[in-house]
Formats: sequence, structure tokens, C-alpha cells
Amino acid sequence: MEAILTKGSLASLATVATVLQFLTGTVICNRYIRKKSTGDTSAFPFISGFLSCFMWLKYGVLTEESTLILVNFIGSALFFSYTVVFFVFSVNKREVVRQMMLISCIILSATIYTSFEVDAEKSIRVIGLLCCCLAVLFFASPLTTLAHVIRTQNTDSLPFPIIVASFFVCLLWTAYGILIGDRFIQVPNLLGGILAAIQLTLYVIYPKQKASSGGGPRYSPLVSENPIL
Repeated sequence: MEAILTKGSLASLATVATVLQFLTGTVICNRYIRKKSTGDTSAFPFISGFLSCFMWLKYGVLTEESTLILVNFIGSALFFSYTVVFFVFSVNKREVVRQMMLISCIILSATIYTSFEVDAEKSIRVIGLLCCCLAVLFFASPLTTLAHVIRTQNTDSLPFPIIVASFFVCLLWTAYGILIGDRFIQVPNLLGGILAAIQLTLYVIYPKQKASSGGGPRYSPLVSENPIL
């Protein structure tokens, strides 16, 4: 009974924290709507977010894990909505369509595979491995930003609130993965938590300095504001 309560509490915390993190995309979309343009930004964070959530949703269905199903159903709906908003105000709609076609092929291939694969355990392993690869690729994307921070010794390019949120979300999902004994959930979130911790450490090594009166160079965030489970 105690274990069930622990699992339920952890599942609820992970779900709420992840959905709140997903909702940060509304701030970005609101900016696009106000400006009536997406400028030179890319739709890839939204599109890759939709792909990741959809694949984790499929994995949740295969493993009958209700927590994964709920959080990634919400995530898929949100990221699809963000992508639609981006497309409406995009200055390069052809590129958005190209990226959507690419992930559609991945989703279609995965759907066809799971439909015809008679070995349920094998399907779970293949889709789980695909989800892990997508998550690891997403978590590895800020590495270029880390190199930039170390080179300039300036952390202005790191969005502190998002990194803190990512750290705790990854921590919760790692604990949940350990609790249910699922390595496909444990491994990518553990790596994501380590990367977030490294980024937070850089704030200690290179603390932010007050802007000088002459005005120094300013850096815009280089990492995605859209998390992927």
C-alpha cells in the first residue's frame, strides 16, 4: 500500500511538473502572435517536441503505463498546437512543411511496425529504444551552448528558470523510472538531469555580472525553450 501511494504521488508530481514545463511554449507562441511573425526562429523545437511526446505516448500505450499516456497525450496536443501557431505566422512555411513531413514518416513507420509486429515485448524494446534516442538527441542539443558559455565565460545565454525546471522534471522521471523498473525512462532522464546539473554548475563558475554603464555584448538564449520528456 505504501509503495502504491509512493508511486501515485511521484506520478502526480512528475505529470504536473512536466505539463507546466510544456506550457512554457504558450509564452513563445504569444510572442509570435503579438509580432505577427516568427522572425528567423525555427519550428524544430515544437516539431521535435511533438514527435517525442507522440512516441512516448505510443510507448505508454504499449506498456500500459497510464502516467506516460496522460502526460504525453497532453504534450502531443500542446506541441501540435504550438506548431500550428508557428506555421500560421511563419515566414518560411515550406521549411515547416518539410520538417513535418519528416517526422510524419517516422511516426508512420513506427505505427506500421507496431501494428504488424506480433512480438509485443520486441515492439516495446524497439519503440523504447527509439524514444531514448530522441530524448538523448534533444538533451545533447545544448552542448554547443555550453561550449559558447565556457568560451565567453558568460552565462547570459543560459535560461536559468528553464534549466532548473528541466533538472527537477528529469529527476522526477528518473525516480519514477527506477520505481517501476523501466530503463527506457531512467536512462534518458538521468542523462538530461546530469546535463542540467552541469549547466547549473556553470552559474557558479561564471556568475552573472552587472551590466556596465558602457553596455557590453548581450547574448540571446541558444537552447530550446521546449522540453521533451
